[in-house]
Formats: sequence, structure tokens, C-alpha cells
Amino acid sequence: MHSKFRPGIYFFHIVAFHFLNTAKMYKYLFLFLLCPLCLSAQYSVGVSFYPKQSKKPLDGRLLILFSKNADAEPRFQISDDYISAQVFGMDVENWEPNKSKVFKGAEFGYPVQSLRDLPPGEYYVQALLHRYETFKRKDGHTIKMPMDRGEGQQWNLAPGNLYSKPLKIILTERPQLIQLNLTEEIPPIEAPEDSKYIKHIKIQSTLLSEFWGRPMYLGAHILLPEGWDTHPDVHYPLAVFHGHFPSDFGGFRTEPPDANLKPDSSARFQIAGYNRIVQQEAYDFYKLWTGPDFPRVLAIEIQHPCPFYDDSYAVNSANVGPYGDAIMTELIPEIERRFRGIGQGWARFTYGGSTGGWEALAVQVFYPDQFNGCYAACPDPVDFRAYTVVDLYKDKNAYFQEGPFSKIARPAIRNYLGQISATLQQTNYYELALGTKSRSGQQFDIWEAVYSPVGPDGYPMRIWDKVTGEIDPQVAAYWKEHYDLTYILQRDWAKNGALWRGKIHLYCGDMDNYYLNNAVYLAEDMLKSMSNPPYDGQVDYGDRAEHCWNGDHTQPNGISRLRYHRYFIPKWTEEVQNRSPAGADLKSWRY
Repeated sequence: MHSKFRPGIYFFHIVAFHFLNTAKMYKYLFLFLLCPLCLSAQYSVGVSFYPKQSKKPLDGRLLILFSKNADAEPRFQISDDYISAQVFGMDVENWEPNKSKVFKGAEFGYPVQSLRDLPPGEYYVQALLHRYETFKRKDGHTIKMPMDRGEGQQWNLAPGNLYSKPLKIILTERPQLIQLNLTEEIPPIEAPEDSKYIKHIKIQSTLLSEFWGRPMYLGAHILLPEGWDTHPDVHYPLAVFHGHFPSDFGGFRTEPPDANLKPDSSARFQIAGYNRIVQQEAYDFYKLWTGPDFPRVLAIEIQHPCPFYDDSYAVNSANVGPYGDAIMTELIPEIERRFRGIGQGWARFTYGGSTGGWEALAVQVFYPDQFNGCYAACPDPVDFRAYTVVDLYKDKNAYFQEGPFSKIARPAIRNYLGQISATLQQTNYYELALGTKSRSGQQFDIWEAVYSPVGPDGYPMRIWDKVTGEIDPQVAAYWKEHYDLTYILQRDWAKNGALWRGKIHLYCGDMDNYYLNNAVYLAEDMLKSMSNPPYDGQVDYGDRAEHCWNGDHTQPNGISRLRYHRYFIPKWTEEVQNRSPAGADLKSWRY
């Protein structure tokens, strides 16, 4: 195009010729001359930090957060559903102190995509820098990622992240520059202390440190059985509970509920005082655990956050690293050595819900002789023909179902009545605002990081275009061969069926909030078709039960989700009698 012909300026001259005599046009002409950027962005936000916060240049994801109320800081009001506050994000590299980074409107946002479209009004605004480190990986790629700092990969809680104090502003139709200063820093998190029943372990992983090119650690919280200290010659089975990053061993409390606890309200379960119920359940479990009839096992909750998420998914991955082997060959043997585990596959079992449900099934699949049972509740998609509501092998677009004349958005989150609070596009836009290159630290990005091959830039290859939702069939084919658990079970049944027989148990509410029951249906059909040998396991569904239902039909969803330990440990100790080798010690730990 000829350099002297600029359509935008030409159009402006025509409009000005016809309407310049109006006061309104004078106003717009004045704004145009005063600020050439005003036609493309009403507002801009500048952010700075000072040598007091860091004397070195910083890398990371810079976020600008807007909320409509002061109920909490804006950084705590961002979510993946329709009630979310507003966030805009910008990648920064080698950002030097005293130099301002300015949001002008092109930065991606959620729920509103552009700062240009943020409506006038009263807001509370805040800035936060989610800090990245540089990793020189074993595969030759150098990438920049957030390192977990003891918080479980939570961008709004990560120690060392810088943020500004919330500022109340009023946006008008006039151009405005808002200046924010990162004067605050999130403090370190104290590690939990050992007690009589709960111990903590942290080891440096050789495998993971070699992969990531820096020291990497694995940890666990160990709940010791009653009598562990008075029975020094007894060795115990290992109950491996998988889930999201645990700050300590959850659901165990040696004291009655706090009498001064102010009751809260659970909108999800429509229960008043749910916080007291949680404490009561934890105390009841303590009484069961220490009582005369509860099986004596070592129960552990693993800490394995990775640079992509609060949890590695406990498998080997091209992007995340060899977490599966590191947990199986480094962490678990060390726990069994220190705390007198039996140390054999027949005496280990695994259980968990959601992420932990997928992991429980995955480790049983990938390490078939190292576990003697998995109990997977509300597992993340175990069949990619039902990747929530998307068939990765047949659908062309993840965000929409399209017909010849119209299209409809695919849902992402619902309640037990089917009422939708977010679409797949919205949840993925939420992630894209928080981080590019699968670095949001959220659900779809970690699935992508775990399941995808490494891209040319060293980051995970996208399963679909994050903006348009267009699915990449080549990436989907890679996912199928490596992580589609239903497909892998069927593919490898002739080889490993005898090792899987009787060990697979799946539970899901039929109104799971994230449509995870869809994949369980497909897995059930496949498992029931296996005949040589039969799968001899269990698949069960909770009527109108939502996410984290554990298979207990006697309890409502809000209670069953709190009873994984007390429900699955006795269940396994009864079943193991039918799946243990000759001469196995089934008595010494049942005192």
C-alpha cells in the first residue's frame, strides 16, 4: 500500500469536514490531537517496581486486575466462571526497576478481552507480577516458567510475587493513565511441623533435577498408624492418596471443632456452617484412625508441584519431566524405608479424586505390578473421546458445535441441575489471560503440558488454538497413544490384563460439574467388554452427585468428598486378601 495513503486519517478528515461545527466533534478532535493513542484505547495502565523490591531485571507475567467491590483484593476475585473479576496479562522479560510497563489495550484479557472495551465506572484496580525463572532443560530447550515456592503454584499466593495495593478509581469516557506501583511482596510460607501422627519428608530428586537443570524436590505428608511407635517390628502397607497440592495431611484433626469458629455458608452444597462440618469430619476420622478396628497402614499425600501446575500428574511427560519414575523409584522407596513400609507392589494401593482420580488410575495403568488396587473418584478425562464435552478425535473445534447456519458454545461447568456457569471458551480465555505458552497454572494448560509433545519453542504443543478453539489432530493422535487411559488399557489388555484384574474401581457423580462422567461411561463400556481376563473391578455412579463424590451412596456429596481415607482404606484391606501372593503378611499390621 502506498505510504501516503492512510485510510484512517483520510476518513477522519471527511468526518471532520461535515461535523466540525458541533461541540461534540470539537471534543473528539481535541482528544485526537492531544493523544494519538486515544482512538485505539481509552485507558492505559502503567506499572513500575523499584530497587527495594528487586535490584535485578525480572521476568514473568504482569497482571492488571479490576474488581467491582472491595470484598476481597482483586487478585482473589479472579475465577473461570461468570462471576469473575477482570484480568489483563502481559509477558515481561528483563524488566528493569524504575521502568514502567504500560497496558494500552492490545493485551489479552478475561472476561473482557481488551482494555479498550472495559466500560466506564468505579473499580478497584491492582497489579501483580507472577515471577518466572529460567530453566535450561536436559532436552536442550531454555524456557521461562514460574517455580513453585511452597504454595502449590497459586499465582495470587506465590511467595516472592510482587503486587500493588488495591486502588479505587473511576473510569470515565475520557482517556486516562492509571499508575500502579508494585510495592508489596508475598511473604514465604512456613513448612508444617511434625506431630505424633503426621510426619513430613522432602527429598531432592535426581531424575527431576537432571531434567530441569536445577534442584527439584518431591515431598509427602505421612500419617502414621496408631501403634507405629510401639510396634517397631511391624511393616505396613502403603496407601497413596493423590490430589492437588496438600499443604499438610488433610482431613485429620486431633481436636474437636473450634467452638468459636464463625459458621460459613456453602453455596455449592447449600449448607450453613460447612466449615464446622469439615472440622468435625476430620476429628471423627482421627477417632476412627486411632480406634481398635481401623486397618493399620501408612497413608501418604504426595507433594509434587511442577513449573506448570500444583501437581505433576504423577506420570512421565515430555514437557513436565519423569515425575512418574521419580515418585516410584525415589520418593516411595524412601518413605517405605524411613517409616517401615512393606515395600512390595501387592502392599500398595492408590486412591484420589479429580486430578487425583486420574493419577490413581494412571499409575495403576503405567505401573501395573507396583500397585494392588486403584480407587479413582471423579477422575479427569480418562477417555479423550470425552475430553469433558469434546471428542478430540472427531471434533474440529473445542469451543463450538457448528451447524450449517449456526453454532452453539460448548459448556465447561455446571451444577447438579445442569445450570451452566462457564463455557469452554471462557475457561480457556481465563487461562490465556493468566499465562501464555501453557503457563497459566490452570486445568487445561496442565493437561496440555502433561500430554503434549514439546513444541519447537520448548513449550507444550497446543491441543487446540487457545483463541479459536481449532483442534490439532496430530497432537490429539500423540495424546491418544501416550495418555488416553481407556485406549491404553484396551490396547495393552492382552499383555497386562492379569495384572489389572480386580484392581480398577471408578466412581463418578452423573452430574459431575466438569462433565467427567462422560469419559467414565466410555471406560466402563470398554472394561466390561474385556473377557480374557475379565476386569473384575467396579464402576459406579452417584445420582445427581457432583464433583468429588467418592462412591458412598449413604452420604450426600458434601460429606462423601471428605471421607476418602476412611472409605477407601478399609475397602482395600478387605479386597487385598483376594489379591495377595502366597505367604504375604496380612496379619501383623491388623493389630
